[in-house]
Amino acid sequence: MKRSEFTQILTELLKPSAIKDFAPNGLQVEGSNVVNKVVTGVTASQALIDEAISLGADTILVHHGYFWKGEQQTITGMKKRRIASLLAHDINLFGYHLPLDIHPELGNNAQLANLLDMEVEGGLESGPNSVAVRGRLQTPIMADEFAQKIAKVLKREPLVCAPRAKKIETIAWCTGGGQGYIDLAAEQGIDAYLTGEASEQTIHSAREQNIDFFAAGHHATERYGIKALGEYLGRQYGLDVTFVDIDNPV
Repeated sequence: MKRSEFTQILTELLKPSAIKDFAPNGLQVEGSNVVNKVVTGVTASQALIDEAISLGADTILVHHGYFWKGEQQTITGMKKRRIASLLAHDINLFGYHLPLDIHPELGNNAQLANLLDMEVEGGLESGPNSVAVRGRLQTPIMADEFAQKIAKVLKREPLVCAPRAKKIETIAWCTGGGQGYIDLAAEQGIDAYLTGEASEQTIHSAREQNIDFFAAGHHATERYGIKALGEYLGRQYGLDVTFVDIDNPV
């Protein structure tokens, strides 16, 4: 299909204009006018670009793209090498950050819920586009059991702080770097909070507000939205889509 049609499909599906973000959502680097072979991945790293080139892709679709607010604006060094590779091989780069996090079916939060048997009940924040969500475990379990489940499903041992010593029933979560939402979850009396990363103060928040906390890895919690998006595009539009997982321990 034409690149313009591919762009329109993603715009209608993910509705990027509905949420304020930290980077541009959509086409970030223009390449081929035709989209036939798509590589999806979490981050548009050089390793992902190199793999896309080896696979003969004309388009890369990621969750973490380029041109973030506050980053160096000059195209030098690492950024220059990445963009040069894309331009030299006429590869389109599409990035969707928060619109992919919050999509109710294909999004990172929704996909993580499916994997860990969590039921979404609503947004943690007020308003229609909460980045963090709240809900409950389909089967209440102790924190150590939930940690074991996370490790088995995500293939990543989570960082755990579990002061409650009770079964987890209600839970809130935000994939990636969403540790700042723990205080909002605690204010709402939720039993546990799950995200990708932790900051030093996060553990104090968990201990002092009596809320179980799990950090399961930024990359590990955000593999699944972009993978689901690519699979959807393949099913619905007959595109050749390959998900490439460039491992990252963070």
